[in-house]
Amino acid sequence: MDGTMKAVAKLQPGHGCEIVRVPIPTISRREVLIKVNAAAICGTDVHIYEWDDWPQKRIKTPLVFGHEFCGEIVEAGESVTSVKVGQVVSVETHITCRHCYYCRQGMGHICETMKIIGVDRDGCFAEYVSVPDTACWPWEIEVPDEIAAIQDPYGNAVHTALSADLVGADVLITGMGPIGLAAIPVAKLSGAKRVFATDVSEYRLDLAGKLGADVVINPRKEDPVAIIKGMTQGRGADVLLEMSGNPSAIKQGFSSLRKAGVACILGIPSKPVEFDIANDIVFKSIVVKGINGRRIWDTWYKGQALLAKGVDLSKLITHRMPFEDIKTGLELMAAGECGKVILYP
Repeated sequence: MDGTMKAVAKLQPGHGCEIVRVPIPTISRREVLIKVNAAAICGTDVHIYEWDDWPQKRIKTPLVFGHEFCGEIVEAGESVTSVKVGQVVSVETHITCRHCYYCRQGMGHICETMKIIGVDRDGCFAEYVSVPDTACWPWEIEVPDEIAAIQDPYGNAVHTALSADLVGADVLITGMGPIGLAAIPVAKLSGAKRVFATDVSEYRLDLAGKLGADVVINPRKEDPVAIIKGMTQGRGADVLLEMSGNPSAIKQGFSSLRKAGVACILGIPSKPVEFDIANDIVFKSIVVKGINGRRIWDTWYKGQALLAKGVDLSKLITHRMPFEDIKTGLELMAAGECGKVILYP
């Protein structure tokens, strides 16, 4: 397809972003061109916008960023057979090599040479985006565009939550960003007895309650360890889903776990965390699982099934705006005064 398109780009190092016109992407024989129906802002996009330590080491400008989206395939390369023009798809943003040790072991989510859309190649904050056909997820159920656009964070929530046995469990979720919030209905539908949610933002704790959390706790006002142990006969939670990356939340989470509990860690601290391994892991016989992204495509099938069975993410979406207002959306995300922000080209 010839012509130019509107896009949101990081043109050079430093704070900010610009709305520009760039050529519509050309596709290879194994790629498709997708017309973006809806996109969503992620914490990664905030890092790129603010240009903190991580993007300074990882991002090469100029870059059209953004990686959470859905859209309609409008052009397909000559060798594409798995999808077709006219289909509305979501996209797995981790582009894997498919032949390294981990890919061949069914662990493409930790591929040795993974490229990420909107990080290592141009992304979805644009009217069109090109992706490999193997990254497309055609839906087997009907979902609104704004839900189809947030399968990346939802998939992270599903992968983290289902890494532990939740049936009959008291589950503590630390960090009520969009992934932590999405994990609440996943845990509830997957059999959790109770869900405890912690965060320092009253706005996001209110969202947690709307999404089904049984007990919400602000650690600045109450002691989550005392509350959780007080409600579990002194044992503690069965499962910890750590979504915050905050050192205090991590320590509180492990202190709140019962003996032989399971900790699933998705949150990424900004720097190394001092931790009492002996008392919080070894002597308590805690099982610790590190979670990275989504299992391709296992998590997607499970996530779709949960949506079909009643997981409702609609309350997670709090703001909708055109691409031209993206800076407003990024600032809302940085301040923690939103759930998911949906952008429309």
